[in-house]
Amino acid sequence: MTMIAFPPVDMSVIDRRAEIADGLRRLIPGEAVITDLRELVAYETDAFTAYRRVPLAVVLPSTTAEVAEVMKFCARNRVPVVARGAGTSLCGGATPQEDAVVLGLAKMNKVLAVDYADRTATVQAGITNLAISAVVGERNFFYAPDPSSQLACTIGGNIAMNSGGAHCLKYGVTTNNLLGVTLVTLDGDVLELGGAALDPGGLDLVGLVCGSEGQLGIVTEAVVRILPLAEGARPVLFGFASSGAAGECVADIIAAGIVPVAMEFMDKPAIAICEAFAKAGYPLDAEALLIVEVEGSDEEMAATLARIVEIARRHDVRTIKESRSAMETAAIWKGRKSAFGATGRIADYICMDGTIPTGQLPHVLARIDAIVKGYGLRVANVFHAGDGNLHPLILYNVNDEAEAEKAERAGMDILKLCVDVGGCLTGEHGVGIEKRDLMRHQFSDADLEQQMRVRGVFDPGWLLNPAKVFPLDGRVTA
Repeated sequence: MTMIAFPPVDMSVIDRRAEIADGLRRLIPGEAVITDLRELVAYETDAFTAYRRVPLAVVLPSTTAEVAEVMKFCARNRVPVVARGAGTSLCGGATPQEDAVVLGLAKMNKVLAVDYADRTATVQAGITNLAISAVVGERNFFYAPDPSSQLACTIGGNIAMNSGGAHCLKYGVTTNNLLGVTLVTLDGDVLELGGAALDPGGLDLVGLVCGSEGQLGIVTEAVVRILPLAEGARPVLFGFASSGAAGECVADIIAAGIVPVAMEFMDKPAIAICEAFAKAGYPLDAEALLIVEVEGSDEEMAATLARIVEIARRHDVRTIKESRSAMETAAIWKGRKSAFGATGRIADYICMDGTIPTGQLPHVLARIDAIVKGYGLRVANVFHAGDGNLHPLILYNVNDEAEAEKAERAGMDILKLCVDVGGCLTGEHGVGIEKRDLMRHQFSDADLEQQMRVRGVFDPGWLLNPAKVFPLDGRVTA
């Protein structure tokens, strides 16, 4: 595919490859600097695999101090730096260029401190999302954001993209669960932003960093909220006669003032794909499925579910299946959490990420189907219905260049649709390179200039994660 352009590389950096590698090895000895082409290939792409670039080198520091030294060195030598966690980004957020050093944070994977009284945990940026809950779960606490890749994705990447997950309807996304960060600037300064306090004074720089996609600095540590586990949780499956009916049900549940802990949507293709993989008991005769989960005491859950069932019955619901055991609950969520991987078993796909007002769900679902069919392709829809965060999976053959281009064009049309109905280009995956050239569809030139000026304050030379987020012809320095 060739729809997404990359800027020219700096050949003066390429020509100094050996010198730069030697300089990095003096800062971080041992095997923490990778320059062998066979090993660099592992870092040429993230989960947006349609585009690949082999970086100049990869550095794997173990401490914030080492990160600071690497950043100083790269700033002096005008070498671009791309931060990388686990590489699960679906928008090309960690795709390097040939003149860039990838700074991998995989070795920085520890829980540094837990304060159960204040309900906070201090963690390194390379720890996986799920590992935090595994540690604090011993005391019946958990970390709320739960992206589908939480087994692999890291907190640093979650912060970069402001990731969400199935339970974001009740608990919010990363920014709602992040209290502080340790940020290393391009010049190697170490900044402590925010902290354990609920609402520290001064500018909300933590809010600025969260979602900045590694363009303001490198997050090496984070202070996150941890929450007590609920008394109980219970999901219910609803099978509907149409996607429109399911979408209208979601809108009515929200309009009734009910806030389930999660509301997840699958259309018929996604149901079949996930059921074949997970054997979760999904209704294969349904055109659309909702997983609605509530939590609390038995009495509270029963009362809330009764109201939700009453609303669902108004919308041509065909199947109502309430989980009766921990095993059934695990199976229901296994299907949803495995949706992307299960789809990859049957076809190549592009996973889109846009957000719309929930009242627009029926209209947008119909338009998505029409858009993708118009390109002669197939789509499976699985997404966070409660907050309108769509994840259409556009199926295509990656080895067919014409099909690949059609898939990208269909994805762009879907994202434009999201903006046109009052939504936005991304809910949790970020902009990266995938949506970079659509930013002008959502933002005016004045909007973009203001955003780029903020970025330029932290990185006037645009060395941090270059060629991401902003259109290539719109660069503004501080």
